[in-house]
Amino acid sequence: MKYLALVYYDEKLMQQKSQQEWDALNQECIACVENLSTSGHFITGSPLMPTNTATTVRVRDNRVAVTDGPFAETKEQLAGFYMLEAKDLNEAIALAGKIPPARYGSVEVRPARELMEEGNQAGGNAG
Repeated sequence: MKYLALVYYDEKLMQQKSQQEWDALNQECIACVENLSTSGHFITGSPLMPTNTATTVRVRDNRVAVTDGPFAETKEQLAGFYMLEAKDLNEAIALAGKIPPARYGSVEVRPARELMEEGNQAGGNAG
């Protein structure tokens, strides 16, 4: 089953890190992806640019509204994601616990679902 691991941390705290600390964290993340890939658990993933580069798009009454910045102000910001293959939630949680930036913020683990034209929409929400 596919699980999305969303990596969050406080950008202001992370901006205080030295280049050496960033380089070390990046090397850890690269090694983590290599290990997850070797074990068959990594599907895709990517770090994200800071929230000041974000654009939020909404459609209301068939009109597209665009605003600069993320959807909402939060203590921690979405920093990246890993799409994982795991046998169950417990395995996905164990894998997420190995994602290096989890030490600085959090990793939200959510099961992914397949879009279906008709029938049972697991989770009940359209996506």
